[in-house]
Amino acid sequence: MSNEKEYLLGTNNAELERLRFQHGVWRSVTDGFLDRLHVSEGWKCLDVGAGPGFVSMDLRTRVGESGEVTALEPSQLYLQYLRDEQKQRGWDNIVCLQGTVESTELPSDTYDLIFIRWVVNFLSDRELFLAKLLPSLKPGGVIAIQDYWYEGLSLYPKGTPFERMPDIVRAYYRAGGGDPYATGTIPSFMKEQGLSLIDFSPHQLAGGPETPIFEWVHRFLTLHLPLMVEKGVISQEECDIQLSNWNEHRNNPETIYFSPLVVDIAARR
Repeated sequence: MSNEKEYLLGTNNAELERLRFQHGVWRSVTDGFLDRLHVSEGWKCLDVGAGPGFVSMDLRTRVGESGEVTALEPSQLYLQYLRDEQKQRGWDNIVCLQGTVESTELPSDTYDLIFIRWVVNFLSDRELFLAKLLPSLKPGGVIAIQDYWYEGLSLYPKGTPFERMPDIVRAYYRAGGGDPYATGTIPSFMKEQGLSLIDFSPHQLAGGPETPIFEWVHRFLTLHLPLMVEKGVISQEECDIQLSNWNEHRNNPETIYFSPLVVDIAARR
Protein backbone atom coordinates (compact mmCIF):
# COMPACT_ATOMS: atom_id res chain seq x y z
CA MET A 1 0.00 0.00 0.00
CA SER A 2 1.70 3.17 -1.13
CA ASN A 3 -0.47 5.70 0.66
CA GLU A 4 -3.43 5.14 3.00
CA LYS A 5 -5.60 7.84 1.41
CA GLU A 6 -4.73 6.85 -2.15
CA TYR A 7 -4.58 3.06 -1.90
CA LEU A 8 -7.07 2.04 -4.56
CA LEU A 9 -8.46 -1.06 -2.83
CA GLY A 10 -9.02 0.62 0.53
CA THR A 11 -7.92 0.14 4.13
CA ASN A 12 -10.76 -1.36 6.14
CA ASN A 13 -11.71 -4.60 7.88
CA ALA A 14 -13.41 -6.06 4.80
CA GLU A 15 -10.28 -5.49 2.72
CA LEU A 16 -8.12 -6.86 5.55
CA GLU A 17 -10.05 -10.13 5.48
CA ARG A 18 -9.79 -10.26 1.68
CA LEU A 19 -6.02 -9.73 1.96
CA ARG A 20 -5.79 -12.52 4.54
CA PHE A 21 -7.52 -14.94 2.18
CA GLN A 22 -5.44 -13.69 -0.76
CA HIS A 23 -2.24 -14.35 1.16
CA GLY A 24 -3.28 -17.95 1.72
CA VAL A 25 -4.19 -18.48 -1.93
CA TRP A 26 -0.89 -17.11 -3.24
CA ARG A 27 1.30 -18.23 -0.36
CA SER A 28 2.91 -21.11 -2.24
CA VAL A 29 4.01 -18.67 -4.96
CA THR A 30 5.42 -16.18 -2.45
CA ASP A 31 7.09 -18.94 -0.42
CA GLY A 32 8.71 -20.27 -3.58
CA PHE A 33 10.08 -16.81 -4.31
CA LEU A 34 11.50 -16.44 -0.81
CA ASP A 35 13.00 -19.92 -1.09
CA ARG A 36 14.80 -18.96 -4.31
CA LEU A 37 16.09 -15.81 -2.59
CA HIS A 38 17.47 -17.97 0.26
CA VAL A 39 16.06 -15.71 2.98
CA SER A 40 17.93 -16.90 6.06
CA GLU A 41 18.45 -16.66 9.81
CA GLY A 42 19.76 -13.28 10.85
CA TRP A 43 18.68 -11.29 7.79
CA LYS A 44 17.36 -7.76 8.09
CA CYS A 45 14.31 -7.32 5.86
CA LEU A 46 12.10 -4.40 4.87
CA ASP A 47 8.52 -5.22 3.85
CA VAL A 48 7.25 -2.21 1.89
CA GLY A 49 3.52 -1.57 1.81
CA ALA A 50 3.21 -4.39 4.32
CA GLY A 51 -0.55 -4.12 4.82
CA PRO A 52 -1.61 -6.30 7.77
CA GLY A 53 1.84 -7.90 7.76
CA PHE A 54 1.19 -11.37 6.40
CA VAL A 55 4.49 -11.40 4.49
CA SER A 56 6.24 -9.65 7.38
CA MET A 57 5.29 -12.53 9.66
CA ASP A 58 6.48 -15.09 7.12
CA LEU A 59 9.78 -13.23 6.85
CA ARG A 60 10.09 -13.16 10.66
CA THR A 61 9.72 -16.94 10.73
CA ARG A 62 12.60 -17.24 8.27
CA VAL A 63 15.00 -14.73 9.85
CA GLY A 64 14.40 -15.98 13.39
CA GLU A 65 15.25 -14.22 16.63
CA SER A 66 18.61 -13.00 15.35
CA GLY A 67 17.09 -11.21 12.36
CA GLU A 68 14.76 -8.25 12.05
CA VAL A 69 11.79 -7.30 9.89
CA THR A 70 10.63 -3.72 9.36
CA ALA A 71 7.05 -3.38 8.14
CA LEU A 72 6.54 -0.03 6.39
CA GLU A 73 2.83 0.71 6.00
CA PRO A 74 0.74 3.91 6.06
CA SER A 75 -2.43 2.35 7.50
CA GLN A 76 -2.75 2.48 11.28
CA LEU A 77 -5.49 -0.16 11.11
CA TYR A 78 -3.24 -2.65 9.34
CA LEU A 79 -0.21 -1.93 11.53
CA GLN A 80 -2.26 -2.42 14.69
CA TYR A 81 -3.29 -5.82 13.40
CA LEU A 82 0.38 -6.71 12.91
CA ARG A 83 1.34 -5.40 16.36
CA ASP A 84 -1.38 -7.54 17.95
CA GLU A 85 -0.22 -10.61 16.03
CA GLN A 86 3.39 -10.02 17.02
CA LYS A 87 2.42 -9.71 20.67
CA GLN A 88 0.44 -12.96 20.55
CA ARG A 89 3.44 -14.77 19.05
CA GLY A 90 5.88 -13.38 21.59
CA TRP A 91 8.07 -11.73 18.97
CA ASP A 92 9.91 -8.48 19.53
CA ASN A 93 11.84 -8.03 16.28
CA ILE A 94 9.19 -6.81 13.86
CA VAL A 95 9.44 -3.03 13.67
CA CYS A 96 6.13 -1.42 12.66
CA LEU A 97 6.87 1.81 10.85
CA GLN A 98 3.89 3.94 9.88
CA GLY A 99 4.47 5.96 6.73
CA THR A 100 5.14 5.85 3.01
CA VAL A 101 8.38 5.44 1.11
CA GLU A 102 8.06 9.04 -0.03
CA SER A 103 7.67 10.41 3.53
CA THR A 104 9.98 8.09 5.49
CA GLU A 105 13.72 8.45 6.00
CA LEU A 106 15.12 4.95 5.73
CA PRO A 107 18.64 3.96 6.81
CA SER A 108 21.32 3.45 4.18
CA ASP A 109 23.15 0.16 3.48
CA THR A 110 20.97 -1.73 5.97
CA TYR A 111 18.72 -4.42 4.50
CA ASP A 112 19.57 -7.83 3.13
CA LEU A 113 16.14 -7.88 1.49
CA ILE A 114 13.59 -5.28 0.47
CA PHE A 115 10.32 -7.01 -0.42
CA ILE A 116 7.44 -5.31 -2.24
CA ARG A 117 4.29 -7.27 -3.02
CA TRP A 118 1.24 -5.86 -4.84
CA VAL A 119 2.38 -2.26 -4.55
CA VAL A 120 4.18 -1.06 -7.69
CA ASN A 121 1.20 -1.53 -10.02
CA PHE A 122 -0.72 1.05 -7.97
CA LEU A 123 1.99 3.72 -8.25
CA SER A 124 2.00 6.69 -10.58
CA ASP A 125 5.81 7.12 -10.29
CA ARG A 126 7.26 3.71 -9.52
CA GLU A 127 10.77 4.67 -10.64
CA LEU A 128 10.98 7.46 -8.05
CA PHE A 129 9.54 5.05 -5.46
CA LEU A 130 12.10 2.35 -6.21
CA ALA A 131 15.02 4.77 -6.51
CA LYS A 132 14.35 6.01 -2.98
CA LEU A 133 14.50 2.44 -1.66
CA LEU A 134 17.67 1.25 -3.35
CA PRO A 135 20.19 3.08 -1.09
CA SER A 136 18.76 1.16 1.88
CA LEU A 137 20.01 -2.13 0.48
CA LYS A 138 23.27 -3.51 1.80
CA PRO A 139 25.91 -4.12 -0.85
CA GLY A 140 24.91 -7.55 -2.13
CA GLY A 141 21.37 -7.08 -0.85
CA VAL A 142 18.31 -7.95 -2.92
CA ILE A 143 15.20 -5.99 -3.84
CA ALA A 144 12.31 -8.32 -4.68
CA ILE A 145 9.01 -7.34 -6.29
CA GLN A 146 5.89 -9.45 -6.75
CA ASP A 147 3.13 -7.92 -8.85
CA TYR A 148 0.92 -8.31 -11.91
CA TRP A 149 1.49 -8.30 -15.61
CA TYR A 150 -2.23 -7.93 -16.19
CA GLU A 151 -2.70 -10.52 -18.90
CA GLY A 152 -4.02 -14.06 -18.64
CA LEU A 153 -7.23 -13.27 -16.77
CA SER A 154 -9.95 -15.37 -18.40
CA LEU A 155 -12.71 -17.93 -17.93
CA TYR A 156 -13.78 -21.10 -19.62
CA PRO A 157 -16.42 -21.37 -21.11
CA LYS A 158 -15.55 -18.41 -23.35
CA GLY A 159 -17.91 -15.94 -25.00
CA THR A 160 -19.54 -14.36 -21.92
CA PRO A 161 -19.49 -10.80 -20.49
CA PHE A 162 -16.52 -11.80 -18.29
CA GLU A 163 -14.32 -11.35 -21.35
CA ARG A 164 -14.62 -7.60 -20.69
CA MET A 165 -13.23 -8.05 -17.17
CA PRO A 166 -9.51 -7.70 -17.98
CA ASP A 167 -10.14 -4.28 -19.52
CA ILE A 168 -12.37 -3.32 -16.59
CA VAL A 169 -9.72 -4.18 -14.00
CA ARG A 170 -6.99 -2.47 -16.01
CA ALA A 171 -9.16 0.66 -16.11
CA TYR A 172 -9.63 0.38 -12.33
CA TYR A 173 -5.86 0.40 -11.81
CA ARG A 174 -5.43 3.36 -14.13
CA ALA A 175 -8.21 5.27 -12.37
CA GLY A 176 -6.00 5.27 -9.28
CA GLY A 177 -2.93 6.38 -11.21
CA GLY A 178 -1.46 2.89 -11.50
CA ASP A 179 -0.18 0.75 -14.34
CA PRO A 180 -1.39 -2.85 -14.81
CA TYR A 181 1.77 -3.58 -16.82
CA ALA A 182 4.33 -2.12 -14.41
CA THR A 183 6.31 -5.34 -14.01
CA GLY A 184 7.44 -5.20 -17.64
CA THR A 185 9.32 -1.94 -17.05
CA ILE A 186 11.18 -2.94 -13.90
CA PRO A 187 14.06 -5.11 -15.26
CA SER A 188 15.40 -2.31 -17.49
CA PHE A 189 15.06 0.19 -14.63
CA MET A 190 17.02 -2.09 -12.29
CA LYS A 191 19.79 -2.48 -14.84
CA GLU A 192 19.94 1.30 -15.31
CA GLN A 193 20.45 1.58 -11.54
CA GLY A 194 23.43 -0.78 -11.69
CA LEU A 195 21.68 -3.79 -10.15
CA SER A 196 21.94 -7.35 -11.44
CA LEU A 197 18.67 -9.07 -12.32
CA ILE A 198 18.62 -12.50 -10.63
CA ASP A 199 14.99 -13.58 -11.02
CA PHE A 200 12.11 -12.89 -13.39
CA SER A 201 9.45 -15.58 -13.05
CA PRO A 202 5.77 -15.37 -14.07
CA HIS A 203 3.12 -17.46 -12.31
CA GLN A 204 -0.53 -18.24 -12.97
CA LEU A 205 -3.10 -20.12 -10.88
CA ALA A 206 -6.26 -21.72 -12.24
CA GLY A 207 -9.16 -23.78 -10.97
CA GLY A 208 -12.86 -24.44 -10.83
CA PRO A 209 -15.61 -23.19 -8.50
CA GLU A 210 -14.48 -25.43 -5.64
CA THR A 211 -10.90 -24.09 -5.54
CA PRO A 212 -9.35 -21.29 -3.44
CA ILE A 213 -8.27 -19.32 -6.52
CA PHE A 214 -11.90 -19.20 -7.68
CA GLU A 215 -13.04 -17.99 -4.26
CA TRP A 216 -10.26 -15.41 -4.33
CA VAL A 217 -11.57 -13.73 -7.46
CA HIS A 218 -15.15 -14.03 -6.17
CA ARG A 219 -14.22 -12.01 -3.10
CA PHE A 220 -12.48 -9.41 -5.24
CA LEU A 221 -15.37 -9.00 -7.66
CA THR A 222 -18.15 -8.81 -5.06
CA LEU A 223 -16.22 -6.25 -3.01
CA HIS A 224 -14.73 -4.12 -5.77
CA LEU A 225 -17.17 -4.07 -8.67
CA PRO A 226 -19.53 -1.82 -6.64
CA LEU A 227 -16.54 0.39 -5.79
CA MET A 228 -15.75 0.65 -9.49
CA VAL A 229 -19.24 2.05 -9.99
CA GLU A 230 -18.63 4.62 -7.26
CA LYS A 231 -15.36 5.67 -8.92
CA GLY A 232 -16.97 5.92 -12.35
CA VAL A 233 -14.91 3.11 -13.86
CA ILE A 234 -18.02 1.16 -14.91
CA SER A 235 -21.75 1.80 -14.97
CA GLN A 236 -24.20 0.23 -12.56
CA GLU A 237 -25.60 -1.69 -15.51
CA GLU A 238 -22.18 -3.17 -16.30
CA CYS A 239 -21.68 -4.05 -12.63
CA ASP A 240 -25.01 -5.88 -12.53
CA ILE A 241 -24.23 -7.73 -15.76
CA GLN A 242 -20.82 -8.83 -14.52
CA LEU A 243 -22.04 -10.02 -11.12
CA SER A 244 -24.94 -11.92 -12.66
CA ASN A 245 -22.66 -13.54 -15.22
CA TRP A 246 -20.09 -14.38 -12.54
CA ASN A 247 -22.72 -16.13 -10.44
CA GLU A 248 -23.74 -18.19 -13.47
CA HIS A 249 -20.13 -19.30 -13.81
CA ARG A 250 -19.95 -20.13 -10.10
CA ASN A 251 -22.90 -22.48 -10.52
CA ASN A 252 -21.34 -24.25 -13.51
CA PRO A 253 -19.03 -27.07 -12.37
CA GLU A 254 -17.29 -26.98 -15.77
CA THR A 255 -16.04 -23.41 -15.28
CA ILE A 256 -12.29 -22.83 -15.03
CA TYR A 257 -10.89 -19.51 -13.86
CA PHE A 258 -7.40 -18.42 -14.99
CA SER A 259 -5.71 -15.74 -12.90
CA PRO A 260 -3.71 -12.82 -14.26
CA LEU A 261 0.04 -13.36 -14.32
CA VAL A 262 1.91 -12.60 -11.12
CA VAL A 263 5.58 -11.89 -11.78
CA ASP A 264 8.48 -12.36 -9.35
CA ILE A 265 11.32 -9.91 -10.01
CA ALA A 266 14.54 -9.75 -7.99
CA ALA A 267 17.72 -7.74 -8.46
CA ARG A 268 20.95 -7.62 -6.45
CA ARG A 269 22.82 -4.48 -5.52
